[in-house]
Amino acid sequence: MITITIPTPEVTIYKQEAPELSHIYGFTDFHLITREKGGIFMFYNGKDELLFVGKARKLRQRIKKHFEDTVSPIKNHRDEVAKIEVCIVEDPVEREIYEIYIANKLGAKYNVDKINP
Repeated sequence: MITITIPTPEVTIYKQEAPELSHIYGFTDFHLITREKGGIFMFYNGKDELLFVGKARKLRQRIKKHFEDTVSPIKNHRDEVAKIEVCIVEDPVEREIYEIYIANKLGAKYNVDKINP
């Protein structure tokens, strides 16, 4: 049997109510997320329910893209995101395993293609 433990987030950023600085959907702390490392990220709503989990070779760029592009699975739900957690996972195979495991274990609302019924 394989035992998988969800990694502890290295960075957590929160949506701000009335940010004074430039922001993307209320988030101003993207600079805290590494540009160069890969890993997994999780978007949560205000009730701490997992909305979406994803993986990336370069975390900051990928996370920001979810708030900018027109093909993101969360494009119609960006306002729901209240917290973003980021875990550094350099190995691409491990990222894939964590993404699928977390989506199923925590019931990610918008990872419909990764959830097993």
